[in-house]
Amino acid sequence: MSATSTAVTSAKAQRSGGSPIRGWNWMASLFLTPALLLLGVFMLYPVISTIVLSFDRGLGNYIRLLTADRRFLDLSTFPPSGALFNNVLWVVFYTTGCIFFGLLIAVLATRVRYEPAIKAIVFLPMAIAATALGVIWRFVYTPDRDTGLLNALLGIFHLGPIAFLGDTGWVNTALIIAGIWGSVGFATVILSAALKGISTEVLEAARVDGARESQIFRRIIIPMLSLPISVVAVTLVINVIKLFDLIYVMTAGGPGSSSRVIAFTMYQEAFPAGRVDYGAAVAVMMLVILIPVLIFNVRRFRSERVVQ
Repeated sequence: MSATSTAVTSAKAQRSGGSPIRGWNWMASLFLTPALLLLGVFMLYPVISTIVLSFDRGLGNYIRLLTADRRFLDLSTFPPSGALFNNVLWVVFYTTGCIFFGLLIAVLATRVRYEPAIKAIVFLPMAIAATALGVIWRFVYTPDRDTGLLNALLGIFHLGPIAFLGDTGWVNTALIIAGIWGSVGFATVILSAALKGISTEVLEAARVDGARESQIFRRIIIPMLSLPISVVAVTLVINVIKLFDLIYVMTAGGPGSSSRVIAFTMYQEAFPAGRVDYGAAVAVMMLVILIPVLIFNVRRFRSERVVQ
């Protein structure tokens, strides 16, 4: 590089606030500093404080949490129970249900003229706050087996009544159904957008070759939507791990502790029970579960496009 071009580069760097030696842009740093301070105060500091607080009794909180607290994890029965196992149920059935119904509605909606109306109706619950959604579904179920909209409908067919929110055998199923109803619109919109990215020429070529619609769905549509499906799944799993408001409004973790999840356990132990260090240990467990999911999600977004 000539002396003239070097001087020009140095002058440009000085005018833009950057350093020609280390490549450090001081102007960018100036604008980033407030955001970094806010992240440090409201994110990094609380995380570090929570971790330190959770070790207030050494490893005692974690030993008790994983071995002695049956409300968090009880392996003495089959199937297991406790907040951690309830979160596993939510991850499996809630995530699968949202993706299944979201993909089904997205595929069927593309075949009718009133597709926008269908999507608007399905997406409507996403505009409802989770607390309001819980209130709505509490009227549908109700803990009392002799009341509730669903029991009234079952009575028409001479079925029930069932205490959906008052029966330990039904409560988690009822809550997961309510959660699916509230989130299936998210999966529908994302998968519908990805579905429109599939070339119609590929689908038409398969039909010309004699492929049935079921074969096209299994062997073409699902493989080509594998990436957006995984992105939706990871997002739903993150929502499940930090699930709190729906449980709090509909059952408060009951009956007993049969519908507790990790986030609700953290709140219950830290505030009403006053065991802040134990609640901090639950929060750290939730963070440990979330970190691998977040890393996987970030790597997906960096390495591949959502719609191919």
